[in-house]
Amino acid sequence: MRARRALLYMPGDEIKKIHKAVTLDVDCICMDMEDGVASSRKAQARTTIHDALRELDFSRSERLARINPVASSLAQVDLEAVLPARPDGIVVPKVESSEELRWVDEQIRKAEASHGWPLQSIRMLAIIESARAIVDLREIASACKRLDGLIFGAEDLAGDIGAVRTPTAWEVLYARSAVVTIAAAYKLHAIDMVYMDFHNEAGLREECLHGRQLGYSGKQIIHPNQVGPVQAAFTPDEAEINRAQQILRTYADHQAAGVGAFAIDGRMVDAPVIRAAEQVLARARAAGIKV
Repeated sequence: MRARRALLYMPGDEIKKIHKAVTLDVDCICMDMEDGVASSRKAQARTTIHDALRELDFSRSERLARINPVASSLAQVDLEAVLPARPDGIVVPKVESSEELRWVDEQIRKAEASHGWPLQSIRMLAIIESARAIVDLREIASACKRLDGLIFGAEDLAGDIGAVRTPTAWEVLYARSAVVTIAAAYKLHAIDMVYMDFHNEAGLREECLHGRQLGYSGKQIIHPNQVGPVQAAFTPDEAEINRAQQILRTYADHQAAGVGAFAIDGRMVDAPVIRAAEQVLARARAAGIKV
């Protein structure tokens, strides 16, 4: 299980920002060729990302590249530019159908085969940011084995449905909940929406808390200042880890004694609670915590 607590976008045409990103110990660095790059700079972004993948030491950070939408005329050129440099994954924006993901999957498969790389070694993440994508979520989530996660794009979704964005995000709650639910059903990572005000750490922490409560395993970010708070928010703390370990130890003891459901501190513990405890420890291990 790979940790994807924070997915940091960096404009692909700005090598200085990519150099900064690799020093941040962030889980995922996504070098952008889409919305973060002006139309006149797309070619520069492709070259810069290719060279960064070849030349920079990303340490433990996952090396991602966001292409332009499959429906555009740019996705093929983007993939031809960055796949030879072997990114860890491709982020596909504005996904509206399973066919789009299968097309990207085939382009990656051809690159893997031509270079002699293990098949399925380059992963894929899909950004869900339209009403149509929400309607077709199950088909998108099951499009191909290469797909590792769903990313919720609140800003584009709000624009697509005519919603007004608010700090509480009630206007996108249905879609936000749908993305995390379908991701869980298909064993995919669920990465939450961007918090746009990168100067407001209190607001960021609150939105991270809401995302965790909904079930998200990580969050998109747009500024280096957001790395620490977001990764901390999506990492189980000592109390959570201790509680999970206590539950699993007690469960093992009761199983050995032939007892099913039991109580800890006056609260019933049954199969769903056991699964939740196991997930806490899995997230802790993915974050590099020894448990």
